Amino acid sequence: MIDLPKLVILDRDGVINEDSDDYIKSPQEWIPLNGSLEAIARLNHADIKVAVATNQSGIGRGLFTIDDLNLMHAKFQRSLARVGGHIDGIFFCPHKPEDRCDCRKPAPGLLIEIAQRFNIALNRIPVIGDSKRDADAAIAVNAHPIMVRTGKGERTYRNHPELHTLPWFDNLSTAVAHLLEDQRAP
Repeated sequence: MIDLPKLVILDRDGVINEDSDDYIKSPQEWIPLNGSLEAIARLNHADIKVAVATNQSGIGRGLFTIDDLNLMHAKFQRSLARVGGHIDGIFFCPHKPEDRCDCRKPAPGLLIEIAQRFNIALNRIPVIGDSKRDADAAIAVNAHPIMVRTGKGERTYRNHPELHTLPWFDNLSTAVAHLLEDQRAP
């Protein structure tokens, strides 16, 4: 029997909630994807910590403020609580790509910060995302990238055949079901 992971790291936009090429800028625009909140609650009920690692360059671009982001995350947490779930930590990068920071995925800074906060090695920790940058950040820290087809996932799959060897799932719900079922199999 393989042990369940102690932590799962999720990208936000396109994995947990709807994504937009125009950015998610307000609580009104933050709309959970079907089944994503329940999937997080299932992880919680399996005693797995859940952290979010999300690029939020809309802050650096002046499209929304940290206060707006906090309101979005408050809505997220309230919505999760209604289905019996919670997030153990939300980590975000507010920088634009041209800032060349260490925290913007595909750089692994957010994942390293999560590892330090939870005092856990990232080796083989599932990181679920919908873009190449999510996979690259996970690979950089020897975590286990898992991809979903929601958000930018279909486009990522089409444009990056080198990622076809990674596990791909229709959405967060099916990825979590696989993690919970597969990890318990003898």
